Amino acid sequence: MDTLTRITPTVWQLAFPVGHVYAVALPDDGFALVDTGVPGSAPAVLDALARIGGRSGQLRQIVLTHSHADHTGSAADLVAATGARVLAGALDAPYIRGAAPEPPPVLTPAERPLHERITADFAAAGGPPRPVEVDVELREGDTLDGWPEPVRVLHVPGHTPGGIALHLPGSRLLFPGDVIGADPAGDRVVLGPFNVAREVAVASFRRLAALDDVETVCVPHGGPVVGRAREALAAATPETDWL
Repeated sequence: MDTLTRITPTVWQLAFPVGHVYAVALPDDGFALVDTGVPGSAPAVLDALARIGGRSGQLRQIVLTHSHADHTGSAADLVAATGARVLAGALDAPYIRGAAPEPPPVLTPAERPLHERITADFAAAGGPPRPVEVDVELREGDTLDGWPEPVRVLHVPGHTPGGIALHLPGSRLLFPGDVIGADPAGDRVVLGPFNVAREVAVASFRRLAALDDVETVCVPHGGPVVGRAREALAAATPETDWL
């Protein structure tokens, strides 16, 4: 069962067992999504949009933080239902479009059993997501149009080559993609597992942890870190996570 939680006056989390989706209210009465969940999630996402007062035609943007199936899984279905534009990191765009195979993660021993279980679950659920066109390729330093406040795009490689984070300094809010995960309560943050380049991912984690204007971290896995992100990020030890 999915759970809809309001994080800020303009941001909601739609929590799934794997891979949360965030909805953002836009000033033009539209909405944006950050990620789309696993394949088959589109009906739940559209239902959540309706619960916060939106219709399918009001979905303007789908921002994909990276190319993995639990983030891109329902993008094609949502585009077909709403006509939303898809934005994603330039280096991950070929994987999202289906034009190139994703590089596999380099797994630590601690990650391997979890990865095998998740991979088996995806296979049982019907396999990989349908490719979808990326309308806008995002790069370091870009900003997003049409949001309630300025949004900085940060290139945070390591989990995938083209992963991105979204930083909203005005709201002191961060969408980190899978570079940062959290425990269910949002009290402790960790390096996201299943990285293509672990040391690069750790560097991306440390870069995000050093941002001054962050109080809330909207992680895709675990509970959102609300109001205490600085402390949680300062206490993190990504160098030793998942070893």
